[in-house]
Amino acid sequence: MMKKLKASEIRQKYLDFFVEKGHMVEPSAPLVPIDDDTLLWINSGVATLKKYFDGRETPKKPRIVNSQKAIRTNDIENVGFTARHHTFFEMLGNFSIGDYFKQEAIEFAWEFLTSDKWMGMEPDKLYVTIHPEDMEAYNIWHKDIGLEESRIIRIEGNFWDIGEGPSGPNTEIFYDRGEAYGQDDPAEEMYPGGENERYLEVWNLVFSEFNHNKDHSYTPLPNKNIDTGMGLERMASVSQNVRTNYETDLFMPIMNEIEKVSGKQYLVNNEQDVAFKVIADHIRTIAFAISDGALPANEGRGYVLRRLLRRAVRFSQTLGINEPFMYKLVDIVADIMESYYPNVKEKQISLSVL
Repeated sequence: MMKKLKASEIRQKYLDFFVEKGHMVEPSAPLVPIDDDTLLWINSGVATLKKYFDGRETPKKPRIVNSQKAIRTNDIENVGFTARHHTFFEMLGNFSIGDYFKQEAIEFAWEFLTSDKWMGMEPDKLYVTIHPEDMEAYNIWHKDIGLEESRIIRIEGNFWDIGEGPSGPNTEIFYDRGEAYGQDDPAEEMYPGGENERYLEVWNLVFSEFNHNKDHSYTPLPNKNIDTGMGLERMASVSQNVRTNYETDLFMPIMNEIEKVSGKQYLVNNEQDVAFKVIADHIRTIAFAISDGALPANEGRGYVLRRLLRRAVRFSQTLGINEPFMYKLVDIVADIMESYYPNVKEKQISLSVL
């Protein structure tokens, strides 16, 4: 039986599991990149580990685990209108720099998800996708893990490539939430990997074998690496059995405060819900970005913060909120995240201007 866990418990279990498997915990790096001028923000769990993957530096241990805060702002306007789109999120990841490869990566993932000691998911609710030509991954899933063929889906797009840097085929693990979900989704999308609400991707395992170079050529990496990502918000929604990430314990205390200030209720009216989600998402991003040294400005990352602030204020007005109240939400974000990110609490003074 799957355990119902708080997000902070999922994060801790993930780190503990991989420490047991010989991984070193890499602390979450600041959102403002320190030594990477190609990025406006740290946007993934692997972004801070590029130096190991491309061979510039050697880590103390070849096995690394982290819970990395990240910001992605390429489609801000979608936030609030979907169940799982965020500008700020946490990515749980385990990484191998030239140590283990597909076999162990898949076995670790399966054990963490299905073992009663860890997440305790029902194995018959899990499906996987692979790259059509990745016979090695297929054989591990089918022969070693014991997944029947019908639960291994071949998808051409299962090749991880986000521009310059490590790339390679990937396998994704999906959780079937059951027939109550996805009833409004088109029938042709109703499969793991399709655009639907029933089959939720919970983990992406990337088998980094190539470097995507500046001239768009691909060369084999000095070592084969593993790079995985599990969205904490999404895993919390599965574990807590709620419809969207916004009903998890990462967001509900924020929603409750917005209800108090606005006198409106969350989950009563779709249009209002969009405003709740926009405000809750954006305040997390703003609180974390400012606590990591970014400030609203007219260009670059500061401009992104200004846009998020304006958008949050605009949507708060649709709920009838016309006085400053964001600072109250910052306190709540700090409380929710304090166990792993004490610096948001420490930097609250500079956030009280909101």
